[in-house]
Amino acid sequence: MPIKKVLVVDDSPTERYFLTELLTKNGFTVSAAENAEEAVLKLKSQLPDLILMDVVMPGQNGFQLTRQLSKDPVTQHIPVIMCTSKNLQTDRIWGLRQGARDYLTKPVKADELLEKISALG
Repeated sequence: MPIKKVLVVDDSPTERYFLTELLTKNGFTVSAAENAEEAVLKLKSQLPDLILMDVVMPGQNGFQLTRQLSKDPVTQHIPVIMCTSKNLQTDRIWGLRQGARDYLTKPVKADELLEKISALG
């Protein structure tokens, strides 16, 4: 299934802006959430084809939300790519164990992200 709609979940306005601009310029429809709670609300109203997930956020973190989404029959089919500043190998392994399909560290490189999205679609 081709990826057209992307949900960006990140508490940083700068990261949300960067990712939204990048994806919009490349033909994706983008919505954004600044925390897990807002992301869950948006997921209920509009199921995206892909979620770009930060890890370090206030309240529920990205690992916890990814695990929750991967266990929910309504959202478990939506691939998650973690986009985070947590760059240890143990973080990467933990993110993938929670259900993420891929893991990128910040600063996210535009070409690398687009390549990973293309590989999913």
